[in-house]
Amino acid sequence: MPLTKYKGYSLRNRVFWGFLTICLLSIMGTSFLSYFILKSNSIEQSRTQLQNKSEALMAYLDYAVSHTQVETKDLPKVLENQIYEIADINKHDVILYDLHGNFLLSNKDRNLISQKTLPSKILHEVLKKDSRVDFQNFDKKINATVTSSYLILKNNMLEPIAIVYLPFYHNDSGYIAVFNKYLKYLVILNLFIIAFSIWLSWVISNNLTKTITKFSDMITRITLFEKDLKPIKYLHNDELGSLVKSYNKMILQIQDQKEQLSFTEKEKAWQLMAKQVAHEVKNPLTPMKMTMQNFERKFDSNDPEIGEKVKNLSKSMIHQIDLVANVASAFSQFAKLPEKHNELLNLNVEIKQILYIFNDENVHLHASHSAIIVNMDKIYLTRMITNLVNNAIQAKEEGRKSIINVDLEAINKKINISVEDNGTGIPEKMQEQIFEPNFTSKNSGMGLGLTMVKKMILDYDGEIIVKSEEGKGTRFTLSFPNNI
Repeated sequence: MPLTKYKGYSLRNRVFWGFLTICLLSIMGTSFLSYFILKSNSIEQSRTQLQNKSEALMAYLDYAVSHTQVETKDLPKVLENQIYEIADINKHDVILYDLHGNFLLSNKDRNLISQKTLPSKILHEVLKKDSRVDFQNFDKKINATVTSSYLILKNNMLEPIAIVYLPFYHNDSGYIAVFNKYLKYLVILNLFIIAFSIWLSWVISNNLTKTITKFSDMITRITLFEKDLKPIKYLHNDELGSLVKSYNKMILQIQDQKEQLSFTEKEKAWQLMAKQVAHEVKNPLTPMKMTMQNFERKFDSNDPEIGEKVKNLSKSMIHQIDLVANVASAFSQFAKLPEKHNELLNLNVEIKQILYIFNDENVHLHASHSAIIVNMDKIYLTRMITNLVNNAIQAKEEGRKSIINVDLEAINKKINISVEDNGTGIPEKMQEQIFEPNFTSKNSGMGLGLTMVKKMILDYDGEIIVKSEEGKGTRFTLSFPNNI
């Protein structure tokens, strides 16, 4: 199909100008990048020179005071002549202060020293560190950046005896001059690159239009299984128009296949959601049943505390019913976890109340502090602890008295909640699978409890750690920040 048939800007022209624009942007980017690289190298070079000079000067000074045990008061006499020789050899000024920041001596005339006493801020910083301390400022008089380096001079007993001040001067004119010279050659080279790019982009764009026309014939034979396929709206009258028409025709051919795939995926999603709903509703129902059975078994109308016990039972039941209601409401929004509503909670009180619903004398609560405060969602906390304790109860070893310890620990701003049992334990080969959805080692249950616990603890930037030994027991530890 001849290119002259298309009106306006053809695809070939747009590819050509696009290619050329990218080339120009690349050249500009290279120029800016070169500037910053040269600047960075200049700064690094200055830093290296400063390091080398400071090490050389300190080596001379260390040698000068190493022959005898020198103290601060001896320095003016010991270095009276040598300081000039050290400064001349290294071509650098040297100024010494005592450990109180007072001027001692220098190779420069005392009247030319502007800083007779070190500021307390600098003195404190230098004495605090055992390495070189640098301070930078810009001197407008000489139009240069001054790096003031301070080091501790020690005698042969490695005792600090003085503070050495080394001023270093450097400006930005060096790398700017190098960049200007580099830029001159870069412009000449880029002119040749632009000329070559114009020719190359024209050849590539011309060949590209022919290739796209051929590709439009091939795409009509392709069947795609993609979601949300929509016809392409293309208003330009150029080579790409034939490709667009072929693509839109293909959409009609795969519509039935896409609908069938969508139905299958939705069916699987609802099946998984149904399993999650059943599991999460079952969690609170089991302890509710146990609580009611135990209350019925121990009920005594003459018990003087019967009113308080009924009140606690009602409070526990209402709490669990609210939990079921919230879970059902959350899963109605396509199996999402309930929205978090963080609040300050006393873990000691909240977990004690959660454990009350189990009414199991074998479950023991221990805490490192009398009140451990955390900022989190109460429902999340309830569901995590209920899942872990319920698993611990179900892991009871036949013929052995069950002991379940729930430990609360606060370390700085980190909270650790551990649930440990002396049950059957988890086989080593299964420990890596227990957090996978639908995996369970029990005869009942959907295997979603630990998966949900892990997801909830991850929502609080925490982690869940499991340690288990088959036949001896299992310990789950939730570790997370208190978020206060």
